[in-house]
Amino acid sequence: MHRHGNFSLTCAILLITYFSLPSSATTATHSNVTELILAIGGERTEGYDPTLGWGRYGSPLFQSTLLKRDAKLNIIGDLAFNWELSEDKKVWKISLRKDVHFSDKTPLTAEDVVYTFNTAAKSGGKVDLTLLDRAEVVDTHTVRFYLKKPQVTFIQRMITLGIVPKHLHGPDYGRKPIGSGPFTLVQWNEGQQMVVAANPLYYGNKPAFDKITFLFVNEDTAFAAAKAGKIHMAAVPQTFAVQKIDGMHLHAVPSVDNRGIMFPALPKQDKKSDEGYPIGNDVTADKAIRRAINYAIDRKALVAGILENYGSPAYGVVDGLPWDQKSGHITDNDLKKAQKILQDAGWRDTDQDGVVEKDGLKAEFTLVYPANDSIRQALALASADMAAQVGIRIEILGKSWDDIPQYKHSNAILFGWGSHDPTEMYNLYYSKKAGQEYFNCGYYANKTVDNHLDAAMTASTFEDSLPHWQAAQWDGETGFMPPGDAAWAWLVNLTHTYFVNDCLNIGDSQMEPHGHGWPITANIETWKWGCP
Repeated sequence: MHRHGNFSLTCAILLITYFSLPSSATTATHSNVTELILAIGGERTEGYDPTLGWGRYGSPLFQSTLLKRDAKLNIIGDLAFNWELSEDKKVWKISLRKDVHFSDKTPLTAEDVVYTFNTAAKSGGKVDLTLLDRAEVVDTHTVRFYLKKPQVTFIQRMITLGIVPKHLHGPDYGRKPIGSGPFTLVQWNEGQQMVVAANPLYYGNKPAFDKITFLFVNEDTAFAAAKAGKIHMAAVPQTFAVQKIDGMHLHAVPSVDNRGIMFPALPKQDKKSDEGYPIGNDVTADKAIRRAINYAIDRKALVAGILENYGSPAYGVVDGLPWDQKSGHITDNDLKKAQKILQDAGWRDTDQDGVVEKDGLKAEFTLVYPANDSIRQALALASADMAAQVGIRIEILGKSWDDIPQYKHSNAILFGWGSHDPTEMYNLYYSKKAGQEYFNCGYYANKTVDNHLDAAMTASTFEDSLPHWQAAQWDGETGFMPPGDAAWAWLVNLTHTYFVNDCLNIGDSQMEPHGHGWPITANIETWKWGCP
């Protein structure tokens, strides 16, 4: 499936030559290495503007956030040294550090924080600030956020939303970002590479590396370049992780980055989405089909056979997080139960062609996956084989991300999600999120689930919200997990795998979210070169 031979190696060397990378890119064992070359993906074609979603799945790098998470995911201060919530849970008071400057040497003040949050709230859903009524300046280094009603997850926005300079922000900002983060953008050759430099005005730990080059190459080329000793770190698919590279070690990071099958929950509709795309699928609209597939999938076999055991079975969208509902997990596949679910719902193979049918409708549909993603292709193929064992025929179809939107409401899609923020669960399953970008693509709706999600979002404390998040998944009678509506069939959680130069010490990595951006760089200012 993947090429690791001379063609890929030649491509890697040619690309690196074309990029005119410095000689320090080669594997080194001497001290005073001040430049790194990384091939870890993460190019954001839309630009690096936090008000339009940059940084949601990892450190924004160029910008700072009010709060952040440490290696154990504890919330700690960043720009904010104090944060207080009012008794009615509707007003946050944020006290800012006074020693912070943007890389253009202008001070970062409350005006910039207020501008960032108020602008992001108008971004059309790119940043979820729907319950922010307004942000206001109290004084030069104090901000208040006023919420329309209590929202226990609002603190997550303070962790992920990078602060932009009010005086420089505009339509082109995302391609020329200025911030107060540990690095500044020097050069971006779209589709090829990005060069960043250490920000001399950064208020935190000073980065040990003056310059970092991010290469935007495919996984084969990144792996070949690593084998050739031309880069210091390469993000690789789990199928590559079992191999060895001289002078490099495997750095495996647990994640909440999951892969799953989203099912259209409505029958085929006469109306189309606001974008003009068809809605609904008569086969997947039947809960019995969705539940049967969930029980037919052998998740442990997917982890072993496709991820080389660099991952874990996914039983839901939030496995292992405090708001996970373990009572809704399917820990083992059960073909007999899957077959009984279908039979009880009236699905039978009357013509003996291996595909069950009901009222003249065959149990067959298309599963779309991103054509450039080898792991998702393998998961799609294996899932189709497993579903066939209970009489459900799944045709798989690889499409580009440019084409996938036209399929996303009427076909099953193999998506990837995963966040440290329970709001993502709300976005995927809340009925009023149906059809909004990639949220709730299947138009799933369950009033009881909505009520549980509303209760979670408006709980007095995070601890009080946990039973409501869990009940939305499965409350013993209904929910979106397999015992209930089975709105998705979650397959696997990935372990993110990186080959890292033996001399590069990147410290303890936090459990990573979905792979957009550069989650591995969350602690980049602590990275050190360790060889004498």
